[in-house]
Amino acid sequence: MCKAQLSGVSELMELLHIDLEADGDPTTRRDDAACSKNVLRKQRNWQRQLAAKKSKRKEERQRRRFNRAQESGPHTEHQFTKRVLKAITRERLAEAQTTGLRLCVDLSMTDCMSDKEISRLAGQLRRLYGSNRRAARPFHLILTELREDSQLYRECVRMNDGFIKYSMEMTEQNCLDRFPPETVVYLTPDAEEALETVDADKVYVLGGLVDESIQKKLSLSRARELRVHTARLPIDEHMVKKTNAKNFHSKILAVNQVFDILLTFSETGSWTQALQACFPAGKGYVISPDGSTPLPAAAQTQDDDEECP
Repeated sequence: MCKAQLSGVSELMELLHIDLEADGDPTTRRDDAACSKNVLRKQRNWQRQLAAKKSKRKEERQRRRFNRAQESGPHTEHQFTKRVLKAITRERLAEAQTTGLRLCVDLSMTDCMSDKEISRLAGQLRRLYGSNRRAARPFHLILTELREDSQLYRECVRMNDGFIKYSMEMTEQNCLDRFPPETVVYLTPDAEEALETVDADKVYVLGGLVDESIQKKLSLSRARELRVHTARLPIDEHMVKKTNAKNFHSKILAVNQVFDILLTFSETGSWTQALQACFPAGKGYVISPDGSTPLPAAAQTQDDDEECP
């Protein structure tokens, strides 16, 4: 073999040797592996984004169907997934924070209550929130003068799952720290004036009070202390006493029961419908017999602390 041929073979072998070294270089392999991982990670992220967008579009379609069904009449909720229904509920409650009728629960009177009464109030707040979650047009709810170091707060956390995540405001301030006095209407059964309607320009306040000993006019005294307007539910204007074995009649309602009446009135515009649906029959009152239907007999067994159907 000539020298030129040997030289060419030698050069070719050197090139092959360099290629083999490059293929076997650990650094090169690591770079290739890192590149592959980056590509896979980007692919996974892209797939997740596509899946999220697809899910969001599906929820949006179902939400539009839900809204159309509401506008056209009764609907069956089983047509929608729980996830979609929860998303719709969250959306409604969030919107209520800016557009809903405003209602405060004044929790400044817990010092007047026993441990048992505080526990009952915690249960009533759970029922109140549950009614608001189910409402087509929920209220903007605010728990005022609720301190995190208070017994009521601890009891609410203990008794009510997810209490700290409730879609309502909780503040240590009172209602006058948040709203002008002329906009506040304190609802108390001892007020002289009957509530005629609910106004978006007003802020309605319920006294957060469970009083088994019946200390009279506590909520009225609180309203006078705040120097705000007072009103009562129009029970006398739409209901009459019903004869019963115990001759018992009471207009004192649980916080959640008052809220249920307000909520139903805001949806129907009728005090008769609201009181008929949500006023406990055990209190000894029925709708006035002027063409309206009295409370159903089944409601006679309703507990005073039960929420409105």
